[in-house]
Amino acid sequence: MIFKSRLLSILFWSVIAAAFIGPGTVTTAASAGSMFRYDLLWALVFSVIATLVLQEASSRITIVSGNNLGEAIRKQYSDSPRLRFIPYFVFAAIFTGCLAYEAGNILGAVAGLTLILNIPAYVITILIGFIAALLLFTGSTKTIIRVLGSVVGIMGISFLTTAVMLKPSPGELVSGGFVLSLPVGSGLLVLGLIGTTVVPYNLFLGSGISRGHTVQEMRFGLTVAVLLGGIISMAVLVVGAAISGPFSYEFLSETLSGQLGPAAGVLLGIGLFAAGLTSAMTAPLAAAITARSIFGSENEPRWSESSVRYRTIWGSVLGAGLLFGIFRVQPIPAIILAQALNGIVLPFAAVFLLIAVNDRALMGSTGINSSTKNIIMYLIVFITIVIGVTNISRAAANAFGFTITGETNLFVLAILISTFLVFPVWRMIRRRRTVPGINKSSAEM
Repeated sequence: MIFKSRLLSILFWSVIAAAFIGPGTVTTAASAGSMFRYDLLWALVFSVIATLVLQEASSRITIVSGNNLGEAIRKQYSDSPRLRFIPYFVFAAIFTGCLAYEAGNILGAVAGLTLILNIPAYVITILIGFIAALLLFTGSTKTIIRVLGSVVGIMGISFLTTAVMLKPSPGELVSGGFVLSLPVGSGLLVLGLIGTTVVPYNLFLGSGISRGHTVQEMRFGLTVAVLLGGIISMAVLVVGAAISGPFSYEFLSETLSGQLGPAAGVLLGIGLFAAGLTSAMTAPLAAAITARSIFGSENEPRWSESSVRYRTIWGSVLGAGLLFGIFRVQPIPAIILAQALNGIVLPFAAVFLLIAVNDRALMGSTGINSSTKNIIMYLIVFITIVIGVTNISRAAANAFGFTITGETNLFVLAILISTFLVFPVWRMIRRRRTVPGINKSSAEM
């Protein structure tokens, strides 16, 4: 009975892995492998740890306080005239991120299936849209999660089998995974690996589905599911190391087929299709859950899973992705654009999460973050701010026609700006950890 319960918990929380292992992860991780072999595996190891820490915090907010992350943000800021805009800003950022991701998700799924089947791209696009819409329209959140868990299993088998067939050196894998290395030209790719794994809308998705779970159940299922997802991402990087030169899905498929036989190309296509299909459902689902948490409640009939408002939100995200697919936008540039946008949205989501999980009025004396968890979260949030500042700096440089020479200069600028931004966040957290009438406790979580 305990084994069945734990298996169901892993299957339930695999929705988080389904959301972050999309075509963006496949593209970024495979590109990292093709350019630097296993030297950047450590970035995925860090990303998995960061995902675990942030997802655990967002889910704990719901379990301990009864308010999911969106509701917590709404309650914290809606009463302040100066900060009342924040919940709307959060929703706009998450919704825009979901739109960008959905385009890449559908385009990536189409690219995967066209590698193995001679079917017009628009037919595959319509098929993907139909499957996603049918599940989102007729299935409850729990049903959707179970389906996603099964597809994640198929995706994992495809990429892991291909990686094992390539027989990578165990010594190189260990060295790449645990020795920090920054080869020349790898800096922005490292940020991309982190940004494509620590997905901002996942924080709202995980928090929104946490009701009814205990902290212990959540931690077990979430930990195993995210670790398995991280292993799959690392397998993708190993697969990407099979090629050298400019990355494309077609070139990778041809290389694998030439080295390992036609079955390897088929496995790549199935894995890429599964990655796109699962993420094509999680992005609309996350947008709808975020909207409900910011503007209403799951107990309100107008925001139920069958309500017009809820379906309009996920339908808008899915519809936008379908348009990109039908008009045959090139998948890899669209996916890279989504990753850049993610790097801008992520620090905002991480900062709001850090503030909420340190709010003693919201979390009480036993649910609030411990000092150890805060140190880890501070580091992770700082890195997410560096990612965001880096992407904003690059965009500003391109927009105004000036250049920032060299990755080192860009990183130094990003770190200086990020350090300046951390201080007001730290002061706000100190104020929220000290609430009159609520005693401090050594039993902080």
